Amino acid sequence: MSLLFSLGGQNVLVTSSCDRTIQLWSKGSNLRSLKGHNGPVLSLSNKLLGEEGSKVLASGGEDGTVRLWSLSANGKRVKSALKATLYGHEKPVNFLSVSGHKTSLLVTISTDSKVRVWDTTASSSGRSSCVGMTNVRGATVNMQCHESLVYVAAGSSVTAVDLRTMQKVITAAVHQSKLYSFGVVPSKSLIGTGGDGRAMLWDIRKNQEPLKPVPIAELDGHSGPVTRLHMDSYKIVTGGPDDAYVNVWEVETGVLTNSFLCFDEEDIGGSFCDDMVVDGCRIVTASNYNDDWGVFSFRDFDNATIPATKLENEPSSKFWGSQSDSDSDSDE
Repeated sequence: MSLLFSLGGQNVLVTSSCDRTIQLWSKGSNLRSLKGHNGPVLSLSNKLLGEEGSKVLASGGEDGTVRLWSLSANGKRVKSALKATLYGHEKPVNFLSVSGHKTSLLVTISTDSKVRVWDTTASSSGRSSCVGMTNVRGATVNMQCHESLVYVAAGSSVTAVDLRTMQKVITAAVHQSKLYSFGVVPSKSLIGTGGDGRAMLWDIRKNQEPLKPVPIAELDGHSGPVTRLHMDSYKIVTGGPDDAYVNVWEVETGVLTNSFLCFDEEDIGGSFCDDMVVDGCRIVTASNYNDDWGVFSFRDFDNATIPATKLENEPSSKFWGSQSDSDSDSDE
C-alpha cells in the first residue's frame, strides 16, 4: 500500500510492507521508518486524518490493530511518533478510509468483514474511540467514503452504509458472481465493478428502489477476472492478469474508446495487468513475466491528437482531453 502527501514543503510517499515497517520517502531518499506493528502492515489510510494542518497517518496490520502516527517536519527532517493503538478487530485489518463528512473519523474493515468506525480525537484519552460497528457479507474487495456514506464492495455486491447510524441504506450493485474490483465517481453518482470477463457500470440514483439493482452498461471484452478498475469523471480503465489488453471506456455510457497492450508482446508467458495506476492522462501497468521479472509500461496521452475508433466512420472520444478532476478512485 502507498500514500502521497505534502509535509514540510516536500512531497512524501508512504509505503507499507510485510517487514512490519512503514517507510516515508522523498525524491527517492528514505526519510523515516515507522515501527510498531507486530506483523505485516496491510493497509494505510487513503489520506491523513484531521483538519488542515493536522498530520496523522493511520495503518492497519495483520496483528489486528490500527495504529495512528503523528507526523511533523522541522525543515527537511521528518519527525514521527506513535500516537495511539486501536484495539477491537479480531482479524487482520486490510482496508482503511477517512470519513468524508468528518475527517477525524476513520473507517476500518478486517478480513472477517467487520466494519468499525473510530473517533481518532478520542484515542489519546480514556474514552472508547470505537463509535460504530457493522458487518458486510462476503470478502471485502474495496471501500470508499463519500460524505456520510461508505460504499463497501464485498462478496458479489456493493452496499452503502450511513456512518451516522451504521445502517445499510442501499445496495448499489449486485453481480451474479464475485466482485474483483470497484470504483466510485460520487459527483456523477456512478459505480464501476469488475467481475469475471466484464465490468459493469451502475447509476446509484436509479437503484434507490428495494428491487435488485440493474447496471446501465455492461463493459464486455475482457478475458478472465477484471481485477483492476479505475474511475474518474472522464473514463473507466479496466484490466486483469489474464488479459493482454487494458480497455478505456466513457464513464457515462460505458462505450469503449481505446484498447492497448499491457506489454509489447501478447505472449509473455506470465500474467498481464497485475497492477495499474492512472493519473489523468497517464496510465502505468505492471506485468509479471514467468515469475522471474516484471515489466512496467508507461503511457502518457497528454500529447495525443488522434482518437482511437473501432470503425472509420464511428464517432470517437478523446478521453485524454483537458482534465483537472480529483473526483476519482482506483482499485490499486
